[in-house]
Amino acid sequence: MSRKILSRCGIAVPGHRLVELKNRTPNSLDEVAYPCVCKPTRLSASRGVIRADNPAELECALERIEKLLMTEVRDPELVALIEDYIPGQEIAVEGLLDDGELTLLAVFDKPNPLNGPYFEETMYVTPSRQTKSILSMVQNQLTTACRKLGLRWGPIHAECRLNESGSWIIEIACRSIGGRCGQLLESSTGRTLEEVIITNAVGQKADCRIDVKAAGVMMIPVPGCGGVVRRVEGIGEAARIPLVSSVEIDVRPGQRLVPWPEGCPYPGFIFAIGEDPESVENALNAAHQQLDIILAPVLPLKVTND
Repeated sequence: MSRKILSRCGIAVPGHRLVELKNRTPNSLDEVAYPCVCKPTRLSASRGVIRADNPAELECALERIEKLLMTEVRDPELVALIEDYIPGQEIAVEGLLDDGELTLLAVFDKPNPLNGPYFEETMYVTPSRQTKSILSMVQNQLTTACRKLGLRWGPIHAECRLNESGSWIIEIACRSIGGRCGQLLESSTGRTLEEVIITNAVGQKADCRIDVKAAGVMMIPVPGCGGVVRRVEGIGEAARIPLVSSVEIDVRPGQRLVPWPEGCPYPGFIFAIGEDPESVENALNAAHQQLDIILAPVLPLKVTND
């Protein structure tokens, strides 16, 4: 619905259509432009998001999304969103609306290219290295989008793609950044995410100092084809990398890791704080190189009545 509203208002969003996964007709996908990106209308963390470059890949992607929804979601809505693929650099924007006025709390670069075929998020770094003119363009576009959507108060999370045609809104929602990544807001604003949101909710101005320090997080990717966790080595070495503030490993021995697009959750997170985004990005990559997630293969289990 939001994409339709924004498109009608002349705001740059990908071309899109909803497709029923169970009742597709032979010609229901004839007008899809390639490359495209398929997304489930439910799930999070880019799960089930798949790029397709031709009709055969599209059919395969839709089948995977249907299977994932049937496995993961109770009473699943078997519908997928098909969008035009928009090339370019991707940023994430955290904002706060105060009676329709949008303040940017943080703009995150995503240094690792997200070109597909899957779109697992791996790194956020703030402040953005985009120019002030580009960031101003993004802020103006999102302000207009919020007004057209009737959003006036509270947190805003947006994902945008930047290319020679300008800024494209891939997602915009009246919510804050998810999970532990919200810790980065304290580095960029000097206040916790929760404090900023509650202050806004009770009608007070949140006095935020933008870009206090550079900060970043790596969502540790699932290695290779996944498997069963035996142990994680190198945690101490990773934590001792300069600028790294914490290494948080969530997986436990015996836990199965599945790569994207089906996979979830992340094995853990690495956080870093520094004077500039380049140093933070380098520290995150250096810490990740110290980690070694030891996996055993998943063996098929066959049950018989013999």
